[in-house]
Amino acid sequence: MSSDSIGDMLAKIMNAIKAKHERVDIPRSKIKEQIARILQNEGFIKNYKCIEDRKQGIIRIYLKFGPRNETVINGIRRMSKPGLKKYVEKGKIPTILGGSGIVLLSTSKGVLTDREARTLGVGGEFLCYVW
Repeated sequence: MSSDSIGDMLAKIMNAIKAKHERVDIPRSKIKEQIARILQNEGFIKNYKCIEDRKQGIIRIYLKFGPRNETVINGIRRMSKPGLKKYVEKGKIPTILGGSGIVLLSTSKGVLTDREARTLGVGGEFLCYVW
């Protein structure tokens, strides 16, 4: 069992995209639900839903492909890991690909995109890039 459940989630999403699956199931947690919500709001996935299974629950993520079946998510890069946490101050939040990708941060206000964190003036743990 990996101690990096967020890294596992991101790897499962990328593997499902490469295999052209329509959906992927991930063990549920609050932070992973927040990540799924942001991926949906930012247009990287079609939808997600939480399913009860009498254990911790499942997040079912419905993947999104373009009109020619091209992937919408081209890459995900995990930055902060359990063995090496990376934090970013509010004034040093990076952008990716000139703003066409997003940076996800775990902050005191929940999981936010780089734009939301800048607007709210908060920094936090640098979870990943998505582009």
